[in-house]
Amino acid sequence: MDAVLLICLLTFIIHTTETLSYAVRFAGVQSGRLAVALSLVGIILLLSRTSNLIQGPFTGGLIDEAALTHTDPSLKLHLIVAAASLGTCFSILLFPTAAQLSKRVIARLELAGSIPQMLRTAVTIDSLRSVRHHVRVPTLNVLARFRIKGVPNRLLLLNCLGTGIYTSSILSVLYATLLVPDYKATVLMSSGLINGFATIFMTILVDPQVALMTEKAMQGKSSLESIRDMYMWLMISRFFGTLLAQVLLIPAAYWVAWITPLFH
Repeated sequence: MDAVLLICLLTFIIHTTETLSYAVRFAGVQSGRLAVALSLVGIILLLSRTSNLIQGPFTGGLIDEAALTHTDPSLKLHLIVAAASLGTCFSILLFPTAAQLSKRVIARLELAGSIPQMLRTAVTIDSLRSVRHHVRVPTLNVLARFRIKGVPNRLLLLNCLGTGIYTSSILSVLYATLLVPDYKATVLMSSGLINGFATIFMTILVDPQVALMTEKAMQGKSSLESIRDMYMWLMISRFFGTLLAQVLLIPAAYWVAWITPLFH
């Protein structure tokens, strides 16, 4: 169970950091420094991918143990997906605070000129103590101000579906190796195909719409409130995507197990 807790912790970090990238983008729009904000987003995603690299072998070990002991790891896999939901929900609560802090970091980065220089000059005891002044706890009044008006329903549905596929795909493929152990190598190699589909899906159908709406805000064609609402609803749709992953997890594994013999 210790391995499961570690995997859940890493999954929590992955989905928290990925979802918080929306807060950094919003801070870039607010401050008019979107390019600098996107460089910070890259660093945040690097943290997410590093956690993903560490998580992978542990998750694989979980499946190997299940194969050796002839046990069903589905409950553990569902717990891992639940950690993704918790991480996404946590990032939604952190959105106001993360946006405020990101504006300060963007300003410091612009002055410093590089990440190492910024860390050397800006990360001090006093600056860490001042973080508490930027904490914003969401209230019911704040949440009530969010409106779905202006955010395409199709965009939210596509983001939800893409997140569901991305969150469940690797876990489904690993579970499928238990269903068709004779085709284990083929099943594992199919993970790249499924994840690639999710990436292409998000890149073609979701990211361009988000970029266009962000550009309108930068040009003053839409209000900051509308772009804030868009990012907030994208985060919420990601949360529902992780819930969808719970539904997709096992059926997707059986689907992978069904199509695998077709490659032979």
